[in-house]
Amino acid sequence: MSTLAINWKLSHGDFTKLAGALRVKLAKPLSGLLAGAMMALAAPAWAQGADTVLIVGDSLSAEYGLKRGTGWVPLLEKQVAQDKKSAKVVNASISGDTTSGGRSRLPALLTQHKPNVVVIELGGNDALRGLPLDMTENNVTAMVQASKKAGAKVLIVGMQVPPNYGGAYAATFSGLFARVAKAEKVALVPFFLKGIADVDDSASRFQADRIHPNEQSQPKMLANVWPELKKLLK
Repeated sequence: MSTLAINWKLSHGDFTKLAGALRVKLAKPLSGLLAGAMMALAAPAWAQGADTVLIVGDSLSAEYGLKRGTGWVPLLEKQVAQDKKSAKVVNASISGDTTSGGRSRLPALLTQHKPNVVVIELGGNDALRGLPLDMTENNVTAMVQASKKAGAKVLIVGMQVPPNYGGAYAATFSGLFARVAKAEKVALVPFFLKGIADVDDSASRFQADRIHPNEQSQPKMLANVWPELKKLLK
């Protein structure tokens, strides 16, 4: 029996008798209200009109080399609950993915999950493979436009490459995320690994491969994303 029924101490029959005495049809509306209340209590938060946040990323978001549940995306789910934001987080990140891969996967993800917010965290593998940066920029732009067309707000998570890639290449790569964000009028995190890759003791913040941040760096990654992401949530 529901809490409502216990507190009121009235059965469905009692409601019917009361309705008859008052010459109004209360039983059916009240039953409907009770059913609706019980359904609302039983339904998960995301089913009650909450946002769906879709993360489309690579190994940095897919917990590569980490214990499950310690990456920045699982930490995001806890942050959402802590800040009393109403959102369901869907992590569609794949290790090794490029902007081309993300672009090809995105339409099906938008159809399946119908997100209110799309976080695009891709591009690092494009740079590691030396792919043409105009192609990377075009792919990110296409993903943003597809997400907006589907009715979602967008957050671009920017990346940078080490200086040994060459000054011109590094500047063009880091700048493409800001250019797309400005052109498409969407939110931007300028550098996902700020405070991790650009500090003196950066080696201690990465796994042995010197590419993927370690578990201790995941809260900082979340801290870099959260200020911009929370602005897009209810």
